Amino acid sequence: MIKFGPSGNSQSFYAAGYEHTEEAAAYVKEMGLDCFEYSFGRGVRMSAEKAHAIGAAFAKEGVELSVHAPYFINFANPDDEMAAKSYGYVLDSAKMVREMGGRRIVFHPAAQGKDAREIAVARAEDRLKVLRDYIYLNGLQDLMFCPETMGKLAQIGTVEEIARFCLVDEVFTPCVDFGHVNAREQGSLKTEADYRRLLEYLLEKLGYARMKHFHVHFSKIMYGAKGEIKHLTFADEVYGPEFEPLARVLHELRLEPYIVSESDGTQAEDALAMKRIYEAVA
Repeated sequence: MIKFGPSGNSQSFYAAGYEHTEEAAAYVKEMGLDCFEYSFGRGVRMSAEKAHAIGAAFAKEGVELSVHAPYFINFANPDDEMAAKSYGYVLDSAKMVREMGGRRIVFHPAAQGKDAREIAVARAEDRLKVLRDYIYLNGLQDLMFCPETMGKLAQIGTVEEIARFCLVDEVFTPCVDFGHVNAREQGSLKTEADYRRLLEYLLEKLGYARMKHFHVHFSKIMYGAKGEIKHLTFADEVYGPEFEPLARVLHELRLEPYIVSESDGTQAEDALAMKRIYEAVA
């Protein structure tokens, strides 16, 4: 089944007097949502005890957890020492999501830096082969490691690049951030045909078994000439993308992803809006 949920807590969560992630489990469940993404964006600084407490709260409610690894990962960094830190950020995130009882780790793959694009992409691909080896050495291969499509032109993470990275090993599953794709490509996602073209490309490259339960981030995003500027809410009527045509294509292609809303402050509400849109078209 498709799962819908927020990345982190909405403004309404805090407005209702809640503070702790453990409380988010019942909050999103009562809203009718199915999953929740916890962000380690600024570093993995959580004790095993806290991870167990969060995991127990979400398990009680039957809400699935994923995590987002630290934002400063860069597998294209020319400095091997800095790249070594990126391995640690992903592996630490993976160990923590396992403590929480989840299976999915989303991570930003790389930035282009001063190198030519292909040199940076090839270096990131080589580093992901090393990451794959670390994943197996640490017995983490039952988890899903999800390199994410990125929204800025200076970042590594086109749809094609993410497919290339996922071909390194089956431990890698795409995280398609449709807002990022739309921002990077200056509003390319408008119709069912636009979404179908993107998803059929990934299906051709990676196969249905790998893509059936792929990871999705979705939000409307303001963009400019260099791509992503900032995340918006579903109230925005200027930038897009819209979810309904994607919902129709997901149903048509029999895909059942884990869909995380990254709206700015209304992520739980917009996740519920997506769930209702999908139920209406399915």
